[in-house]
Amino acid sequence: MGVWGELKIGSCAIGVRGRSVKGRQGFGLSGVCESGGKIPAWLLIARARALSICQTWLKVSRLAGEGYIMAPAFGTGSTGAGPRSSLQDELKAILQKRIMVLDGAMGTMIQQHKLDEHDYRGEEFKDHPKPLKGNNDLLSITQPDLICKIHKDYLLAGADIVETNTFSSTRVAQADYELEHLAYQLNKVSAELARKAADEVGMQTGTRRFVAGAIGPTNKTLSISPSVERPDYRNITFEELVEAYEEQARGLLDGGIDILLLETIFDTANAKAALFAIQQLFAEEYESRPLFISGTIVDKSGRTLSGQTGEAFVISVSHAEPLSIGLNCALGAVEMRPFIEAIGKCTTAYVLCYPNAGFPNTFGGYDETPDVTAKYLKEFAMDGLVNIVGGCCGTTPAHIRAIAEAVQKCRPRIPPPSVFGDFLLLSGLEPFKVGPYTNFVNIGERCNVAGSRNFAKLIMAGNYEEALNVAKSQVKMGAQILDINMDDGMLDGKSAMIRFCNLVATEPDIAKVPLCIDSSNFAVIEAGLKCCQGKCVVNSISLKDGEENFLEKAHIIKRFGAAVVIMAFDEKGQATEIKDKVEICTRAYALLVNRVKLNPNDIIFDPNILTIGTGMEEHSLYAENFIKATSIIKRKLSGARISGGLSNLSFSFRGMEMIREAMHSVFLYHAIKAGMDMGIVNAGKLPVYDDIDKELLELCENLIWNKNPAATEKLLQYAQNHTTGGKKIMHTDEWRNGSVEERLVHALIKGVEKYIVEDTAEARANQEKYPRPLHIIEGPLMNGMKVVGELFGTGKMFLPQVVKSARVMKKAVNYLIPFMEKEREERLAQSGHSEEMSPYQGTVVLATVKGDVHDIGKNIVGVVLTCNNFRVVDLGVMTPCDKILRAAIENKADIVGLSGLITPSLDEMIYVAKEMERLGMKIPLLIGGATTSKTHTAVKIAPKYNAPAIHVLDASKSVVVCSQLLDDYRKDDYFEEVTEEYEEIRQDYYDTLMERNYLTLEQARNRGFHIDWLSHPKPVKPTFIGTQSFADYDLRRLMSYIDWKPFFDVWQLKGKYPNRGYPKIFRDKTVGEEAKKVFQDAQDMLNALIEAKRLTAKGIIGFWPAQSVGDDIHLFAEDTYPRTGEPIAKFHGLRQQVDKDSISTEQYCCISDFIAPRDSGVPDYIGLFAVACFGAELLSKQYLEKNDDYSSIMVKALADRLVEAFAEEMHSRVRKEFWGYSPDESLDIADMHRIKYAGIRPAPGYPSQPDHTEKITMWNLASIEEITGTHF
Repeated sequence: MGVWGELKIGSCAIGVRGRSVKGRQGFGLSGVCESGGKIPAWLLIARARALSICQTWLKVSRLAGEGYIMAPAFGTGSTGAGPRSSLQDELKAILQKRIMVLDGAMGTMIQQHKLDEHDYRGEEFKDHPKPLKGNNDLLSITQPDLICKIHKDYLLAGADIVETNTFSSTRVAQADYELEHLAYQLNKVSAELARKAADEVGMQTGTRRFVAGAIGPTNKTLSISPSVERPDYRNITFEELVEAYEEQARGLLDGGIDILLLETIFDTANAKAALFAIQQLFAEEYESRPLFISGTIVDKSGRTLSGQTGEAFVISVSHAEPLSIGLNCALGAVEMRPFIEAIGKCTTAYVLCYPNAGFPNTFGGYDETPDVTAKYLKEFAMDGLVNIVGGCCGTTPAHIRAIAEAVQKCRPRIPPPSVFGDFLLLSGLEPFKVGPYTNFVNIGERCNVAGSRNFAKLIMAGNYEEALNVAKSQVKMGAQILDINMDDGMLDGKSAMIRFCNLVATEPDIAKVPLCIDSSNFAVIEAGLKCCQGKCVVNSISLKDGEENFLEKAHIIKRFGAAVVIMAFDEKGQATEIKDKVEICTRAYALLVNRVKLNPNDIIFDPNILTIGTGMEEHSLYAENFIKATSIIKRKLSGARISGGLSNLSFSFRGMEMIREAMHSVFLYHAIKAGMDMGIVNAGKLPVYDDIDKELLELCENLIWNKNPAATEKLLQYAQNHTTGGKKIMHTDEWRNGSVEERLVHALIKGVEKYIVEDTAEARANQEKYPRPLHIIEGPLMNGMKVVGELFGTGKMFLPQVVKSARVMKKAVNYLIPFMEKEREERLAQSGHSEEMSPYQGTVVLATVKGDVHDIGKNIVGVVLTCNNFRVVDLGVMTPCDKILRAAIENKADIVGLSGLITPSLDEMIYVAKEMERLGMKIPLLIGGATTSKTHTAVKIAPKYNAPAIHVLDASKSVVVCSQLLDDYRKDDYFEEVTEEYEEIRQDYYDTLMERNYLTLEQARNRGFHIDWLSHPKPVKPTFIGTQSFADYDLRRLMSYIDWKPFFDVWQLKGKYPNRGYPKIFRDKTVGEEAKKVFQDAQDMLNALIEAKRLTAKGIIGFWPAQSVGDDIHLFAEDTYPRTGEPIAKFHGLRQQVDKDSISTEQYCCISDFIAPRDSGVPDYIGLFAVACFGAELLSKQYLEKNDDYSSIMVKALADRLVEAFAEEMHSRVRKEFWGYSPDESLDIADMHRIKYAGIRPAPGYPSQPDHTEKITMWNLASIEEITGTHF
């Protein structure tokens, strides 16, 4: 294939932007446990409660060294292999009869043996490089007899349940000792030891004993940053914790435990990761076991270390359906009592409680005697607070014996059959309950990049701290749930969601409320759920992709413990009719309740609040249908809630906030009566129903209930008459005094049909000005539609007005069609042809892309285009790529339009563009929809398609864009303007990008650009090897190659479309005359300089045998194959490493990819050239000395153009003559400037070879300076 390199002296140099990798810094604390082992504390401070949390966590860390872990567990006997139901039933039977007893602290007993480093190491680890003293879990391998004896001591003291010695047996915790690889073994061996002890004591005493697999919290946390400087940073991920907990649980289950016990939970997010792992194992590999969950309240505030209240903690983990839930550690029994009472009041599970033996003394020991501990726990039992009791830090077999004797005859707590049975329970740091009598719940909408320009701007700029203030404001103004949405094509939605949720967790004023994780991309939803310790709401899933996909997502959501919003979509699309809304919701409800076993109270339906007041009759019942469907769904589907996104309702009146807010208030007034429970609203922007202006109230009522066909029109009039200042707009016929062109434009803007036919006929009668009917459409009518588009784009017109304008346009076009038909027939007759000619302006294929069921906006575009005499082929919703492309070909489409409302649609649009490029299509591609943007189109879509790919902001702009793309005289200029604009957008985007992700070099190489060299045409051999120079090139040969557009840019003369570029710039009203003058001056100077031989062009070209070796290109002196000997030069390529979007299949290119590898069996070549124009610098200085700045700049500008033209001339000759791989090429100058030739022409300093130092190799290889005098 070969590479042709260039170096142009005189053209601009482009610098190489470097990047730096910032180091991550954090801080940590470490404590020493009673046994002398070092315990990493990492201590994270969440801005508030810093001192008390710090003190408490140091205490907890120190106690963790003891291995304090005695959670309630119940076993099946010797094998522990029975299914959950039998174990569950057996344990329930016991718990209903008596209070069960858990063992005491493992660490306390180990410390009494005063083990040294040698004891911890044993023979197995005598050569381990890290100190191991303090790693109590390792003793299950190195001192198994000791651990087994401790278990037996507790069992013989009266414990029904013994915990495994595995509090720190995750790979996360064992990393401190570099023993990650032992995680599974530690858990399995420890479980077998506990099993052995329980079985032996059971046989000895005749009483069955149970084994609880202890799972500790690890020494890292998902909810709090270990770095004060970076509150969004976490030193572990949800996925890493799930992997670690799954490995631990697997070992415990294989070792024969009866129960899994999650204990000492100080961060509920960590616990949720453990529960996720356990549920995954139970679903896929293992019979279920009873589950016990024990949290840790760190101080008298009643909160966990991560800030949750006890009740919020219970709500957050109850989805796992634990048999028992309670508290352990950090507090003594006296301090723990109010929190145990609170736990018992909000759960139907059995309650366990195993406190410390009081608070530690100044030496870290515990002074509370067995009798005192037993006395407190007996009081708990007598008051009906507990079902399982035991001991944590500082407790011994003596404590357990005293506790067992104290509660032996006490009746156990009787769990209530139902707690908040008909409530939707959610949680942040605090609980939130939605019950039958709860007022309407406000879901704050402003933390949504798709719905708030201010929030989107902050997030895009990376200003997350300021974005947090938006969230604070929403909560302060009454938002009870906070919606977070990061769906934007220019955002990495997952990263943005993670970062923002992590920051929210550090702000108690925000984190106290539940979060609504909102995205149309399920991967983003999962990312958000992984950051949240509370019980969230997921917004949303639907049946649009079928039942299998729906159930898969629902199971995952249940595993995270979230409630879920179900959109009323199915495989057919978006439900708009009452019957369809109810049927879809009923079907989804049955699947969730019967197949997923989801609590009906966790189901929230969104029956689709759709836009009304669009001016289209089919939209007029949307509000009424929602309200009536809500009433039916609430009656029919027990427990389910109703929600909706309120802003959709009033989108037609975008920019008129007073109207929108009134519509929202009136709609909610009726929807809440019908049963709507919650909605995504701007909590501070809802007027009271009774405070709305009575005239406006009536208009809104009429629109929402479709009482008056003219409701939209009247509301528009109200909006126009109540603009700022309160001045009413006067409606007169004064505009009729204008020219016919002005009248036509006015009629379109104002939507006045009365005179449109009359005025169109008047224009047609002026045959001199409008010899063809089409000229009227392309002239005044299209000018009017352009103004309509501009006004709508700036919020000065509303959607129904746009539709109304389109209908006025249609009336004018319909009048002209018979005349255009007659003209067509006459032309056919004159030409003697009989083939049919289309009466339409063009054919447009419209489709909502695959995965998206939203079509209202697309339908409006279809109406507007149809009204403007376009033939519209509407493929509907959920349209796969192959169907779109097939329809475009079959219908001979002039334009393809893609629509989408959800973020995944953007990826599908990229795919369609890539497929169109792959198939060699040249049909213009229009991009539109709520989530689309000009930036996304410019950065993500346009580069994938060489034909026009253009973002269309709204329906009002579609006509103008389509018309320009189909105008043979204007389309190239229009596309060129869009291309330049999009290039600027791309550059601005990359320049302002705060963070960029990079692949490793190895990853990038694995995804490099690969050519099948054996099946590819063999590279052409150049006509000579070596160099050829040109000492004084004929400048007149270069003049025809000059691209004049950059010349006018030098003088900052830029024409506006359609008068951009040379020579059309001369027609521009603003700069045209000046451009003519400057151009004539340039011609005069250029001719004079050539005639006087004041400028000299010199150049050199060269060709060498070349082969690639990895990312490098080796050049050889001799053209023999295989290439032998040492290369005479090496060019070093730089491979792309910037991570492309997640779904991209793009390759990561390097310049060497275009040269055949040395071992390919294919000989290849490389060429280079350097051209320069001499004399300009001297002339420029001479002009400056004469104070002639104008001529000084002019001579430089002309020299720059000549050297670029020399490059084009030389490259053309190389292609056709010197290398000769395109000998029959026939391109005009414009096509050459548009790079329509074969081959590539990279240059040092540009993206394909950004390293300017490669010029040194070029200069040395071709002796450029010695031969031409050119230096760099």
